[in-house]
Amino acid sequence: MLAAQGEYRFICDADLAMPIEEIAKFLPPTQPGGSFDIAIASRELPGAVRYGEPVYRHIMGRVFNWLVRLLAVPGIQDTQCGFKMFTKEAAQTLFPLQRIDGWGFDVEVLYIARRRGMRLTEAPINWYYQRDSRVRPFHDTVNMVRELLKIRRNGNHGFYDLPSPLPTADELPAV
Repeated sequence: MLAAQGEYRFICDADLAMPIEEIAKFLPPTQPGGSFDIAIASRELPGAVRYGEPVYRHIMGRVFNWLVRLLAVPGIQDTQCGFKMFTKEAAQTLFPLQRIDGWGFDVEVLYIARRRGMRLTEAPINWYYQRDSRVRPFHDTVNMVRELLKIRRNGNHGFYDLPSPLPTADELPAV
């Protein structure tokens, strides 16, 4: 994200469970209610459609999202949907502070964004379950809960309140 050059920076899952055409829902960077710093695709909002998802995966995701809303990012219905858009400024502020490199990295980034008062929004998308997913239901759930607790611990210790360690483009000296 820090090497990207654009004004808007997207993350998407490698399996493209969200068709790339869904990107149009994020541009221009406004949703009902105004502009935002981060837009998150949601499989939970009215208008979203899930295709082919097994019931156990849906339940697993909802339980984890309940924990995320309780401990880290209240009010967001689908923090784990793998399609997220950041403004250039948000990416340059948030990603240098990221410490988690597992499945919970995006929850961490959203947690930091909330702590810093950034505006988050969700947009409904079409999502297609991929049978060859690399998610291991039990093992990865345990790791994600551990990462969620690390995020809270890091937040309680003030790690995310420090200035971003890397300067933004606007902070760099003129050449």
